[in-house]
Amino acid sequence: MSGAALDPRLLGILVCPLTRQPLRYDAAAQELVNDTAGLAYPIREGVPILLVDEAREFLPNTG
Repeated sequence: MSGAALDPRLLGILVCPLTRQPLRYDAAAQELVNDTAGLAYPIREGVPILLVDEAREFLPNTG
C-alpha cells in the first residue's frame, strides 16, 4: 500500500503521541509529521506507527 493516500478522517483525529499536536501527512515520505517538535512517524503498509521510539527526528520548523 506504499504511496496510498491516508484517509482524511483518520488524519483529522491522529495527534503526536508526545505533544498531542496535529500531524501533517507527507505522502512522498509516507510519514506523519509534527513540524514543531521535529518528529516524523512512519507509515508502514498503510498503518501509522505512532510510537515515539519509531519516530525520525529532524530540525523543527522555527517559523
